[in-house]
Amino acid sequence: MFHSGTPEAYNLPMILQSASIVPVTEAEGPGRRFALWFQGCPLRCPGCCNPEYLPFQGGQSIAIADIVKQWKQSEIEGITLLGGEPFAHAEGAAALAREAQSLGLSVMVFTGYLREELEAKNDPATAVLLAATDILVDGPYERERPDTARRWIGSTNQRIHFLTPRYRADDPCWQKPNTLEIRVRGAEIVVNGFPAIPALGLWKGWKRKSGAES
Repeated sequence: MFHSGTPEAYNLPMILQSASIVPVTEAEGPGRRFALWFQGCPLRCPGCCNPEYLPFQGGQSIAIADIVKQWKQSEIEGITLLGGEPFAHAEGAAALAREAQSLGLSVMVFTGYLREELEAKNDPATAVLLAATDILVDGPYERERPDTARRWIGSTNQRIHFLTPRYRADDPCWQKPNTLEIRVRGAEIVVNGFPAIPALGLWKGWKRKSGAES
């Protein structure tokens, strides 16, 4: 059984493998959020927004303690975990979510798995991550079914599960248009969020480190 407290208390790791981080964003869930994309995904959704995040090799190792320091220095409402596939990194993602929970931050997770599949895993780290999640968006991305009605959602087959009372389905924030954020960091361009359909591929050919949702 897992117990509340620091990651060491329930044998979760202090280091995780990240593909990209956006410290403050409004394009990855309600309010101002810290977004982290994991490096590595076993799924292969056609048209994935982040094909460079599929291999488990690459990215950077980062200490959870260093991430928590960033949270404490920022005015954020919560964190959003994306990928890659967060549940392919369930131990690190669970440790991160529990730390966020302990600080009063909300947790939103995007997964290509169905909630029922995750609950059937009988995996302790997966159970901890689900227990620490406020909003779970599940289901594989289907490029032929783009969602234009719900903000932050990639395709119409994907479901939003409000796992705690912190957020509600009738909140007007879900009906606003999707947004795209573009940041220039030296020679690198960081793109995150969902573009309007006419803007898809806008950054093609740029030297880019993507943070767009998958």
